[in-house]
Amino acid sequence: RIGKEAVRRHFNIRVMAMDAYPVESLIDESLVIFVCSTTGNGVEPRNMAGLWRALIRADLPSDLLDHMRFAVFGLGDSSYERFNWAAKKLQRRLISLGAVEILPRGDADDQDYYGISISPIDDIEAATRHLNGMTLSSQNEPRRFPVTMTRNDRTTPSNWFQDVRQIEFVSDEEISYEPGDVAVLYPETPKEDVEWLMHRMGWEALSTVPHSIEPRQNGWPLPQGFPRITTIEELLIKYLDISAVPRRSFFECIRHFASDEREKEKLEEFCSKEGQEDLHSYATRPRRTILEVLSEFRSVKIPLEYITDAFSTIRPRQFSIASAANVHPRKIQLCVAIVNYRTVLKAPRTGLCTRWLANMQGGTRLEVSLGKGTMNLPSDDSKPIVMIGPGTGVAPLRAFLEERILRIAKDNLLYFGCRSKAADCHYKGEWDAYVSRGELVCRVAASRDQEDKVYVQHLIREDSKLIYDKIVNRAGYVYVCGSSNQMPRSVKKAVVDCLVEQSGWDEERASEYVKEMELAGRWGEECWS
Repeated sequence: RIGKEAVRRHFNIRVMAMDAYPVESLIDESLVIFVCSTTGNGVEPRNMAGLWRALIRADLPSDLLDHMRFAVFGLGDSSYERFNWAAKKLQRRLISLGAVEILPRGDADDQDYYGISISPIDDIEAATRHLNGMTLSSQNEPRRFPVTMTRNDRTTPSNWFQDVRQIEFVSDEEISYEPGDVAVLYPETPKEDVEWLMHRMGWEALSTVPHSIEPRQNGWPLPQGFPRITTIEELLIKYLDISAVPRRSFFECIRHFASDEREKEKLEEFCSKEGQEDLHSYATRPRRTILEVLSEFRSVKIPLEYITDAFSTIRPRQFSIASAANVHPRKIQLCVAIVNYRTVLKAPRTGLCTRWLANMQGGTRLEVSLGKGTMNLPSDDSKPIVMIGPGTGVAPLRAFLEERILRIAKDNLLYFGCRSKAADCHYKGEWDAYVSRGELVCRVAASRDQEDKVYVQHLIREDSKLIYDKIVNRAGYVYVCGSSNQMPRSVKKAVVDCLVEQSGWDEERASEYVKEMELAGRWGEECWS
């Protein structure tokens, strides 16, 4: 979006992924705008790793970048304790190397009332007044490889509120990944939705005609994974997201194509600062989709040449791998909760990727890729590990356990959270088998199986002596996986309370010990909103 605003103002720009940008060229840039997210527990995203390693070298002079002006915009979620941590680190490091900041750091917040696309608008307009060239970060695509779906089993009862699947893919080739790594999936839009849109826009006659796709200008790359030649139908199924909840930029685009004056006036209102509360109530809060918007604003006809301006690209989805490659050769197993919920709108809300997965039949061929996770097992198998994973957050912990038990590392403690042991205690049979062989201590917090709700943090506090022994006396490792709402903070507070109770430390010293664990790589988190 920053790039589009700069182009609109007739600036000559370059848009590049951080891992595609030649780091040695940074000393020749006069102005750079960095856009970056944060992963895990305050870790820079994977495609920023090379640039970051180059910038933190100890032998760099303090005036290395004194010729460069810059701005940093962070994409984050304030429900995480280290909100926009990578952007903050990058800002501080650039300043320490002499670069001149032209604007205060921008911090987009996915928890913000107006969503992530509202807060940067004023800064975008201010930033583009400084531009004479720009580099904007995005993500390079990892290598894809073919797999076959061999398993798609619902593991929760049919009358349970949540549909959780055990999914398995088998690769055509030998694959290698580590416990804690992620599988990257490339979801597709249902064909019936695509057919509806093509009919609504009058594109049916051109739907299967091959089209050439070219960047609008030099320096502006095609979106990730885009083919050079494709059909409109394939573009809408595989590459453009027509199922998303629209952001303000969508309304800013389609307002130009409304022929009805009342509709045009309403779209203009949604694009104004004064209309943001109405836009939030109309689209964001009820999770109204793009297709539903277009069914209501009937005069909007998007010209085919603006199709990639109107619709954003389908983002690849990352899922923590629930299997160890050394135990399941050529296989990738996932534990996936199917997104399905209701709002004030009549039709239930579904997730593009999980709906695609839920409807996938055994034997389906597709392509996936692999990505590095944010957590790693200790190299010393004698070290104890403490794992906390409510719900499907247990997926990477299952991979950890499979690898550890293969290595004959038996000092494993798991806190698993669910609603009911009878309904959604994922992998219960496996945990029971490990426990019977002395390879695991498993504590299950089934929050709805008794009158008073019990969560994983309650069990951790009950085991304060055990927790202290494993992570202080024996320098063990802690892994926290699952929802990023309140769970990670509650777990961390429970561990701090255990240290205070058993050590005689005050809360400040106990909290400092946990921070030291994080810096040493002994405390890992993989949480999502």
